Amino acid sequence: MINIAICDDEAGARARLTHLIQQQGEPCRITEYASAEDCLASGTPMDLLFVDVALPGADGTALARTIRALPLRRQPALVFVTGHEDYVYDAFDVGALHYLLKPVDEARFAAVFRRALSQLPAEPPRMVTLRLRGGGRTLPMDSIICIEGSNHRVLLHSLEGTESCAGKIGALETELGEGFFRVHKGYLINLSHVESYTRTEVLLRGGTQAPISKYKYRDFVRAYLRFLRREAAL
Repeated sequence: MINIAICDDEAGARARLTHLIQQQGEPCRITEYASAEDCLASGTPMDLLFVDVALPGADGTALARTIRALPLRRQPALVFVTGHEDYVYDAFDVGALHYLLKPVDEARFAAVFRRALSQLPAEPPRMVTLRLRGGGRTLPMDSIICIEGSNHRVLLHSLEGTESCAGKIGALETELGEGFFRVHKGYLINLSHVESYTRTEVLLRGGTQAPISKYKYRDFVRAYLRFLRREAAL
């Protein structure tokens, strides 16, 4: 399943791209946004992003620069859509895969879409299954922001929301492994969602905060720096 996002302030343009994507016959999940701010705030995973250059507020190139600052494995392939050929150079300045001129030609779109798919990583996202009340929950590991643990319950903070789950934080720490760090006996964080930290607290994506044990601070900093070096090398 390919996660495709369309960011364009024109409803008709979004509908046109959605129709063209569906014509390609690839299994995909399409999400539409009317602004760069909405796209960034959603937190929804994206494999491929079609973005209009001329957006209200933050324009398409500003959105692309923000995306390019993310860890590499969280960066979607970018295709710019524009009604002005003069913007084409801006697209390549921010590492766009290609561009499409409005009105979008069907044959041109199909060729660009095939090229975009060929650039996507073949490896599927790592998944984890957690026991919940009345059943199980399977989700991508990258979508997990933080896990709080107490006794035999954990509170799971993910890009999709917060859920209470049956389980032990220690067992989840072992299962999730590399990329996660236990900053406190009751908090396990995803290093890819760290936005900032102090000696006593780490701020995660979406405003989630987790305390850092004074005994864990140095190990956390070392682990986070190793993680950043690995991400930069990908």
